[in-house]
Amino acid sequence: MTRSSRCLALILFASTIFSNLYALAGQKQTFTGEVGDAMCGRKHMEGEGTPAQCTRTCVAQGSKYALVVGEKIYILDTADKAALATLDQQAGKNATVTGVLNGDTIQVSSVAAK
Repeated sequence: MTRSSRCLALILFASTIFSNLYALAGQKQTFTGEVGDAMCGRKHMEGEGTPAQCTRTCVAQGSKYALVVGEKIYILDTADKAALATLDQQAGKNATVTGVLNGDTIQVSSVAAK
């Protein structure tokens, strides 16, 4: 095998590996936790004292919905009206969110009451 053939084979192998890693990183995952907001997280400070009212107040003021899963807080990113309506209904309650995780943000594809 010539040197250029080995280089070409190595490049093809590396691009196959990286494309598979990229595909895995973009896979949908499912998370279950309490619906809150990105500003307050698990410490609700707005509204009439309930987590649901605080979440709705903060989202109305521009905060994004969040999902509190154990000690982790994920920001929920979606423009889907049905998903947003379900998040509003589940504010302060548990929900199951499916989407693609990127850092601390979930690009939401669906939301279901838990």
